[in-house]
Formats: sequence, C-alpha cells, structure tokens
Amino acid sequence: MSASVILLISACIYLAVGVPVAFALGLSTVTALLVSGSFPMLVLLKETFTGIDSFPLMAVPFFILAAELMSGGSLTDVLLRFAGQFVGHRRGGLGYTNVVALTFFSGISGSALADAAGPGSMMIKMMDKAGYDKAYAAALTAATAIVGPIIPPSIIMIIYALADDNVSVGALFVAGLLPGLLIAVAMCIVNWYISKQRNYRGDGEHPSRAEILRTTWRALPALLLPVLILGGMRAGWFTPTEASVVAVFYALVCGKYVYGTLQWKAVPDILWRSALLTASVLIIIAMSASFAWVLTIEGVPQAVANWISGMQLSPWLFLIVINIFLLLFGIFIEPLPGVMVLVPILAPVAAKVGIDPTHFAMVVIFNLTLGMITPPVGGLLFVTSNVSRVPLAQLVRELKPFLWAHGVVLLILTFVPALSTWLPRAMGFK
Repeated sequence: MSASVILLISACIYLAVGVPVAFALGLSTVTALLVSGSFPMLVLLKETFTGIDSFPLMAVPFFILAAELMSGGSLTDVLLRFAGQFVGHRRGGLGYTNVVALTFFSGISGSALADAAGPGSMMIKMMDKAGYDKAYAAALTAATAIVGPIIPPSIIMIIYALADDNVSVGALFVAGLLPGLLIAVAMCIVNWYISKQRNYRGDGEHPSRAEILRTTWRALPALLLPVLILGGMRAGWFTPTEASVVAVFYALVCGKYVYGTLQWKAVPDILWRSALLTASVLIIIAMSASFAWVLTIEGVPQAVANWISGMQLSPWLFLIVINIFLLLFGIFIEPLPGVMVLVPILAPVAAKVGIDPTHFAMVVIFNLTLGMITPPVGGLLFVTSNVSRVPLAQLVRELKPFLWAHGVVLLILTFVPALSTWLPRAMGFK
C-alpha cells in the first residue's frame, strides 16, 4: 500500500476519533512513514520546520499581536459606538450594529474566532438585553464573523500566498474587500427580513450631527489601520511582513497615547495570548506542510491534475465541481490546513483551465471559511455557542437563513470574477 493511501486513510481515522486537526495531520504523516517504510522519519522533522521557515510567515504573529493590542486598548467599545450611531436607531438596529462592527473589526483582527469572541460576544449580550432572541443574536454573530478572514489583513490569505506562487499577499488583501462587503450586505438583508418578521425595534433616537462627528473622530485612528496597511503596501513603503510590524507599533500608539486605555501592565498578558494563538496557527501550518509533502512526493497533485485535465471541463463547470468539493471538505477540515493541503493540488489545475489565480483564491478561501459555521467541525459554532451560552442545536437552527445568504454570495463570487479581480488590477497589484 502506498504512503499516500496510508496517509489519507489514517488522517480520516484520526479525525473521526476526535484528534485535533493539527495533530491528526502530524500523526497520519508518522503513520504513513512508519507503515510504508518508503521514507526515513527524519523527513517529518525536516518538512515540519521547513513549513514554517518562511520570512513572509512572520507577518502572522505580528498581525495577531496588533489585533490583541487594539482589543486591549478598548477598541471594541469605540467601534461599537461608531457602528451603532448609523444603524442602531432603525428596526433591527442592534443586528445591523453587530454586522457593521464586526466588519470594521475584521479589518484589524484578520480572524473570525477573534471577532466572535471579542466584539461579537459583547453584541450578543446587548441584543439579548434589548429583547432579541439570544440564539438569533449568536447565529448572526457567527455568520458575520467569517468576514474576518476575507477582509484584510487576513492570516489565511498570507498562508494561501505561501502555497501558491501565482498570487501575492497584497493582491489577496485587496481582492477580499469587495467580497467582504458583499457578505456584510447579505447579512444585513437577512437581519432586515427577520427583524421585520419578529418586530425587533431600534435602540433609540438618531444621534445628533455633533455627536456623530465626535464619535467618528474618536474612531478614526482605529479605522485607519487597514488603510495604512494597504496604502503602504501599494505605495511600496513596506512589504506585507513589514506592514505587520508597522501595524503593531500603530496599535500600541493608538491604545496607549491616542485612546489612553492601554495599560503597560496589560502588555504581558497581551503578549501571552498572542503567543498562544500564534503557536496554534504555526503548529497547524507545520503539520500541514509535512502532510502535503508526502502527497507531493507520491505524485498525488500531478495525478489529480492529469485526471481533471482529462475530463476537459470548462472553467465554469470546473468551478462548480470545486465548489461542491470544497464545501464538503470544509465541513470536516479547518481553513488553514485546508489551504495548506489543497491549494498546491488545485491551484495549478485552475490556472491550467484558464481561471484567474486571484479569483480562484477568493473562491477557495470563502468556501473553506464557510466550513467554520457548518457542523460537525465548525469552530465558529463552538466558540459562539460558548461565549453566548446558547445550545449548539438552537444556534444551528437560527443559522439556516444566513447559510442560504452565504450560498448566494458564493454563487456571485464564483460567476462574477471581477468582484475579486477588478480592485487588485485597478490598484496595480500583480
């Protein structure tokens, strides 16, 4: 039995018995190497460290630290007040505030889990007190939080660019802007419909113009962080990795000196949380790298490419098949290992059939991210259920209309390539 067959079978077994994804990938690699005897065990160590021995990958811990510093500087409260002043007074106003606040916070955190556990948990409590069904508030939060990996900066986009040389981090960052905003609009439409059905009212009067100006002025430094990152990269001032370091210093200055809410005594705890989150991400990347190496050395990517090419699918039919496959794959595998394992296999095939690499990247990223809100593995479901104390079954039941909305967005993203490619080309990203 070949090493690749042993690898895939053992990975399925480990995942089925509940082994965490990162360790399931590592253990299946060990199993394949031991049982097949085709390669020495030293390969595991070598490829594991090679997988994280990358200068662009240094952007991951710095972006995570920047997000933690912003959160520690009471940024969440500032963004909630900023978002609420525009939509909070309308029917279903707190639902709109939830969507808008999470969308803004996505431009800082780059993580769906951080969005749900931070501003998302606060919004669930506010909506519950205002008379919204708590399960609905949790479902809206989970469905909106997947904007986190789509709007820049995005950790998963950095990993994707490392797995596919045909796209750059800067191009993917810019490509995520319009799809991210489309997701937010779709969530607002669902919130409008359900709020109308259930008569969820607004939370007060429209604020005065002076109050709007004060709140906007206070939120402006936080809102400028994504602009600084993208603008600096486009102007050639810094690379994505250097941009992450700039983001850390910017977040530190904002929290300590602009808002005056970040205390020096809180920094060690922020560094500790950032280190833990960084370690969890890097473990997944390292184990995925060794797993993907076995597949590559066994010729699996080439075999899959030849098989799909032999089918002579049109670009649109290929995208339909890939969408179905990724939606099923994403149910069981988290986005990061999904990108590490699948992109080296699928991206060359997509390029061969004539699909723009940036367009294909956004389809893959959105597909795999959707897996975070689909049981049984959906990480966002468990995080949101935990912070809201809503039973998972109730949360999933309320999630159904949002999943339909995401399906419509996926179709638009798939069949309208310009949604992903127009802005990067207009801004000169390659």
